[in-house]
Amino acid sequence: MFDTFYQVMGYGYVPEWHGDVINMTDTYFREPGQALFVAALGDEVVGTAAVRAGGPKSPPNPHWLAERYDRPSTAQLCRTYVRSAHRRRGLARALVDLACGFVADSGRYDTVYLHTDPAIDGAEPFWRSLAKEIHDERGTGTDNAIIHFEIPLPPACQHAGI
Repeated sequence: MFDTFYQVMGYGYVPEWHGDVINMTDTYFREPGQALFVAALGDEVVGTAAVRAGGPKSPPNPHWLAERYDRPSTAQLCRTYVRSAHRRRGLARALVDLACGFVADSGRYDTVYLHTDPAIDGAEPFWRSLAKEIHDERGTGTDNAIIHFEIPLPPACQHAGI
């Protein structure tokens, strides 16, 4: 995940955004309704996806958007990354499917929210193939060039056999 912050996103570790990465055990393994999924090839982590309770915060996101998802039934899909050398093999879809299966099976959530930076290679078309756009911040006069999405539960997150 740190590789992604530094090499892909270019801004590095930001404590107020990335505290979950420093404290993964408490965030994802001790907190009911939250989870971290990892794809590994041998000892190398090649992809991740995580589920956290709650939606986006304002700031940096628009106030109306934070209010829309400010309810216990919102799950946020985050930390979905696949190392570039391992893309185009279905890993990201498999990780998202696992995460959405977890959300659906939890009985806690009725909405899956996520946001992405369209400047990341392949991110926008990937999410558009799975999710419904809620808000595109590009061209809105803010410094945020983020696209916000929802993944409906079900049928978009069918998780046969999971």
